[in-house]
Amino acid sequence: MLAVHSAEMVTAKVAEVAQLRRLTLISAAALLALLAVLATSSATSSAWSRRGLPVEYLMVPSPSMHRQIKVEFQGGGPHAVYLLDGMLARDDYNGWDIHLPVFEWFDQSGLSLVMPTGGMASFYSNWYQPAVGNGGAWTYKWETFLTEELPYFLAARNGISASGSAVVGASMSGSAALILAAKHPDNFAYAASMSGFLNLSAGQWPSLVSAAQLGAGGFHSDAMWGPPTDPAWASNDPTVHAAKLVANNTRIWVYTGNGGTSDVASATKLDASLLESATRISNKVFQARYQAAGGRNGVFNFPANGTHTWSYWGAQLQAMLPDLQQVLGSS
Repeated sequence: MLAVHSAEMVTAKVAEVAQLRRLTLISAAALLALLAVLATSSATSSAWSRRGLPVEYLMVPSPSMHRQIKVEFQGGGPHAVYLLDGMLARDDYNGWDIHLPVFEWFDQSGLSLVMPTGGMASFYSNWYQPAVGNGGAWTYKWETFLTEELPYFLAARNGISASGSAVVGASMSGSAALILAAKHPDNFAYAASMSGFLNLSAGQWPSLVSAAQLGAGGFHSDAMWGPPTDPAWASNDPTVHAAKLVANNTRIWVYTGNGGTSDVASATKLDASLLESATRISNKVFQARYQAAGGRNGVFNFPANGTHTWSYWGAQLQAMLPDLQQVLGSS
């Protein structure tokens, strides 16, 4: 068995090197521009859920961030699905609510929905220094909020279990979903990444993240995790921690398109296509590392279409719902 795993690790390493070489073939300057454009524009129109659903808007105290965080909540059962927003996360409504009728999809599903607002350019992480950008100057502590403060609040007020939940992220938050599950297996038994950046400490990714955060409102990646040589980058890299997800037996779902469009797409912008192509490379590296570590409890969906847009992520969330219900044990 050891020899087999060693061979798998060598194969995975070769695959990683090949994928990283492919990434270098994509113009760094072009990707920097694409990430900046993505951070300052929206590719999908609004698609709110219908009125009349049992949606609540909770103001949840966050002692670690010295403020209250608005959380959109729909009760449905003792286990919850946390939906994390993208780079342009707003303080009033979560992007999953703005762009997709997610409350309708989960109504009567047996699962509760938890959608925090805010967190623009945060990667839903605990930052070193204040996030000086978009008119703000306070230190993000999103990992603490999502794994301690919010679960305890929901358990006391709404009867939601503080363990055995799912966390789903798109784009910026795709990596965060996997990292939160790797570090906090008691909180999250299920993690899903939609077009997430899953090899953040490798190659050009720190520079790409820095460009995206600057474009989103003047945020600085050094305030988040320090310079690229800081251990915090590796600490928040899902590929580095793939073995933890295997050891935790976390159920994972990883999706990335190939940059091509289909009738699902609501936009065919070149930036969304090229960004998805680059993102797919990092997802393939993660997949190789996960499988080399013995991971077998995952769904990897890399279809022959799909751009970096909400319409594709919504289709994946709908496809994922039966799996969420089975794993979380919806009532």
